[in-house]
Amino acid sequence: MAVLDAPRIVSSRAQFADSYTLSRYLATGGYVALRKALTMFPEQVAAEVDKASLLGRGGAGFPAGRKWSMLRKSPISYLVVNGDESEPATFKDHFLVESDPHQLVEGVIIAAYSLQVSQAFIYIRGEFALGLERVQQAVNDAYAQGALGSKIFGSDFSLDIVVHPGAGAYICGEETALIEGLEGKRGFPRIKPPFFPAVTGLYGEPTVVNNVETMSNLPWIVNNGGEAFAALGAGRSTGTRLFALAGRVVNPGVYEIEMVKNTFRDLIYDPKLGGGITGDHKLKAIIPGGVSAPWFGPEMLDLPLGQDEVGEKGSMLGSGSVVVMDETSCVVRVAWRITKFFARESCGQCTPCREGSGWIERAMYRLEHGGGRMEDMDLLLDLCDNIAPGLSWPPQQTTICVLGSSIPSSVHSAIAMFPDDFREHVLHGGCPHD
Repeated sequence: MAVLDAPRIVSSRAQFADSYTLSRYLATGGYVALRKALTMFPEQVAAEVDKASLLGRGGAGFPAGRKWSMLRKSPISYLVVNGDESEPATFKDHFLVESDPHQLVEGVIIAAYSLQVSQAFIYIRGEFALGLERVQQAVNDAYAQGALGSKIFGSDFSLDIVVHPGAGAYICGEETALIEGLEGKRGFPRIKPPFFPAVTGLYGEPTVVNNVETMSNLPWIVNNGGEAFAALGAGRSTGTRLFALAGRVVNPGVYEIEMVKNTFRDLIYDPKLGGGITGDHKLKAIIPGGVSAPWFGPEMLDLPLGQDEVGEKGSMLGSGSVVVMDETSCVVRVAWRITKFFARESCGQCTPCREGSGWIERAMYRLEHGGGRMEDMDLLLDLCDNIAPGLSWPPQQTTICVLGSSIPSSVHSAIAMFPDDFREHVLHGGCPHD
């Protein structure tokens, strides 16, 4: 059974219909953590985050406190919050910006104080219209409360926050492409090195980039201490985490559960979480960490939900999205639609991504719509190997950012796990599920 006794660190207010309002936030302990942080030295706040071992919740999983401590050796100019959540079936940040925007804003102010920056940006995907409206209102309310602006709550610390809507490009979820977008340019990822944000970020200045969920954890960590956060979970995967559960499950949605102490089986089958597979069908496959992650089969159901545990088995927790496929799911169609998304969202800078994604998508389309050939599986694997040589995980990179090397994951997984499904498409003359 799932372990569900951990505190709900970032989703506790979602039970209230008015969770996004200032009145509800103040009534449930809002901005208490900020007042406490302002009585501490900035280094002490960073130390608590470091004790928490809070891994970044945007996908890469780098410890936030370590990132801050490394960067404190040189002055940081800007803090940027990445809310450009654009991957299919990933919606946990969307949930946070709509349900608890003040928690995000308070977390940003705490981070900015720790880093001693006076300007922060919250970059949110433009399609999140309601979320954008609520975050902007939360920022306005924070100014009115004295939690933003000059001399916050009577302290010597001042901060301004700009809420910036993105233009709807998946590539802007990559931190350097996001920075390009903030500067008013097209969202092209920058070459790293030299353009690591910590060295040359926004407007050419040292910049910290963190994810929405990462920021939302900070008020609880300051209130309760880093050690209390680190006591949850196990190993490097401490605390709780939001999982966006989608696909063939009875109760799709966003769930906050303790890391490592719970498994994929708990998330999918527990009555208080996913509730099992729809129609009492059998599980066929899981996408464990967003559509750029290699797939798992049913044999991985009892794998703990931990960063290292999933990584050691050849995939990742990534964006926190778990997609469930059952025995009625067409894996060829799933892989084709994922590839079609990546082909459309490629920024076009790198040849393997720009051309390879389109070639793979056309071959997958052919298989799904009746024009497939037996040799297409070898062709697809050859194309995938040229984009990410060796088809290993983590992938070998031939492109500026990881979008290119993420393209083969779904196709390679589908062919490796279900070759007979591809052959059936060829023999049937299209998708047998239609």
